[in-house]
Amino acid sequence: MTAQNADSTEKTQALDDRVNNRSHRPNSQAFRDFVAEGWDRTPLDAEALAAAGFTPARRAKVSAAFPGERLVIPAGGHKVRSNDTDYRFRAHSAFIHLTGLEADSEPDAVLVFEPEDDTHSVTLYFRPRAGSDTVEFFSDSRYGEYWVGPRADLEAMSTMTGIATESSATVDDAITKDLGAISVRLVRQADVRIDSVIDVARTQVQADLETSEAGDAELAQLLSELRLIKDEHEVEALREAVSITRSGFDNVIAALPTALAHRRGERVIETAFETAARSDGNGIGYDTIAAAGNHACTLHWIRNDGAVRDGDLVLVDAGAEADSLYTADITRTLPVSGTFTEVQAKIYDAVLDASDAAFAVAADHVNREVKFREIHEAAMEVIAARLEDFGILPVSAAQSLSPEGQHHRRWMVHGTSHHLGLDVHDCAQARAEMYLDAALEPGMVFTIEPGLYFKTDDLLLPEEFRGNGVRIEDDVLVTADGVENLSAEFPRTRAEVEAWVQGR
Repeated sequence: MTAQNADSTEKTQALDDRVNNRSHRPNSQAFRDFVAEGWDRTPLDAEALAAAGFTPARRAKVSAAFPGERLVIPAGGHKVRSNDTDYRFRAHSAFIHLTGLEADSEPDAVLVFEPEDDTHSVTLYFRPRAGSDTVEFFSDSRYGEYWVGPRADLEAMSTMTGIATESSATVDDAITKDLGAISVRLVRQADVRIDSVIDVARTQVQADLETSEAGDAELAQLLSELRLIKDEHEVEALREAVSITRSGFDNVIAALPTALAHRRGERVIETAFETAARSDGNGIGYDTIAAAGNHACTLHWIRNDGAVRDGDLVLVDAGAEADSLYTADITRTLPVSGTFTEVQAKIYDAVLDASDAAFAVAADHVNREVKFREIHEAAMEVIAARLEDFGILPVSAAQSLSPEGQHHRRWMVHGTSHHLGLDVHDCAQARAEMYLDAALEPGMVFTIEPGLYFKTDDLLLPEEFRGNGVRIEDDVLVTADGVENLSAEFPRTRAEVEAWVQGR
């Protein structure tokens, strides 16, 4: 073929088909006929998911909040990592919460609440198992069973979730029908294709787009606030995530000698943790922070490419995501040599005192109404006082704690607590009055994580403090009797941490 003809052929081939130029897949009719034969297509065994007994109550709360309106909650689709390689799929948290589906389920699915009188019928639209006689079965590397394994059929998915099911091939009609006569609320940015389908349909019926977007935001807010109080299944899922996380931290302790000897010791620590997270759970709930020395003073240090040196503190902020997709979030600061120096000990004890003060305030909810923001305030009182004791604050602790002061926040910029669950920063779209200003209630799960970060280049610090960062983070469940530290089995005091690192 001449170069001219080759160019002509290239121009006529669809761009999205060119990925297959590297492939040697057979495509003859004889192959298609043969590959479709002789497969055991017995329906897959299915049983109710662990969450299936809890999700009806969750869906009922959503239904009650929006009577007479259609609600559309997409799982989301695959996201491209590079070229024709996708990231591992993880559905939108609201979709997971309302369906109970777990790891790897269910790309391109959409949960639809259709109004019926004063309630809703709920249907899960998803891509069901394809027949062995379909092109998808043997040729689709993203969805085909030959490539990625079997998927549930409609009946099996209904058994698993307790929800009526339909093929996602019909979802566009289902979410746009009668749009001029019915209000539709959508969880946006979960699935850009579904966003587009709804947006086009709204334009066609001349819907008030500003009002529609406000309605979408209200749905996202409700779905976020719905997770502020965890039910029994969610608490158990979080316990499992914390347990896996403990295994990961034990791996980290065992890997410290290897980390010391490696030019990228932080990466050794990261890998040690993630081995347990992936082996025993779905993986990590967020990018692991393995920060040695001055890197511990960078709050979201996830490059993890630095050396780990004798005498360093190494801050490890890591959480395993269980197969349920609930995640833990734990931080421990470890003396690589096995013993804190005098200055490191002072910093560590200051942070531990702040954490203890936050725990005490949270537990006091049994005696009085305690607002979520008070947890942070209690920790900050201790942090400011210790900084004053160290001679670091330019003003008194009392002055620094005033709204006009806040000097102490130079060395702890972040908040002390955030809610935890399906997202590491769970319930993030909740209103302030439901989050910061909410009274603590049994079933809330959040972190307590004060810290102090003394950067090497901070010229306002005494030199001996520089290059040390400490954070202590635990996962906390509010109970009727006070609070439970879900991570209580982790070494926490200075003596406990030293013994842990020393192998005692």
